Amino acid sequence: MKKYYLLIIFILAALSGCSTLNTDPIPDPEESWNVERIYSEATKALENEDYTKAIKYFDLIEARFPFGEYAQQSLIDSAYTHYEAGEPEKALATIDRFIRVYPLNPKLDYAIYLRGLINFTRDVGIIEKYIPRDETQRDPGSAQFALQDFTNLINRYPSSQYSKDASQRIVYLRNRLAQHEINVAHFYLRRGAYVAALNRGKYVIENYQRTPAMPEALVVTARAYKILGLQELSDDTIRVLEFNYPQYPGLDSLREIILE
Repeated sequence: MKKYYLLIIFILAALSGCSTLNTDPIPDPEESWNVERIYSEATKALENEDYTKAIKYFDLIEARFPFGEYAQQSLIDSAYTHYEAGEPEKALATIDRFIRVYPLNPKLDYAIYLRGLINFTRDVGIIEKYIPRDETQRDPGSAQFALQDFTNLINRYPSSQYSKDASQRIVYLRNRLAQHEINVAHFYLRRGAYVAALNRGKYVIENYQRTPAMPEALVVTARAYKILGLQELSDDTIRVLEFNYPQYPGLDSLREIILE
């Protein structure tokens, strides 16, 4: 009986050893997928807003199939996915790599447009998506980059299907940047930094003509000239304001300082 007991133990030990030695990894079904299948799964994940999975598959295409249309398209799609996922820095790095590596790609106009979109919303936080804030109070850095991107698109691809939207965004960005300069100019006026306020007003006059901030830029400039003792320049600025914006409310306050 003891012999049978020892035999059973030996058999069980042998079977256990066999299972331990069988360490072959479980085959990954994705390894057998062709590029079309991977791209299909990536776009499906993107449509379902599963951004992590989508980026994983787009990166997989670039790693396994680095040449051809799918690799190039996946790089653009990966940038867009990062953009949708709220990862602007990764989105910019990806789209910049596409523009650098594939300068002759027929979708370069879209790549430039996408870069503009990324910068357009780059400084918008999660809270601001739900609680609106005066955008002219934001740091203008990203808005300036977006303006450059959209201007670049229109100059290089005036007939692009994205140029019309880019043109509308340019108008908005110019208005926003001009008003930001006016806000800063008023801040300097309140702090007694009159030269700095003057420079801000002049910058708007020279760079953002035909924006709603233009008349206020003339008001700020005329006021700063007056305070700095440059009466002739102040008078000239007021005449420009009166000629171009005769109904502007700020004119009354300017007429008062002329008499001071």
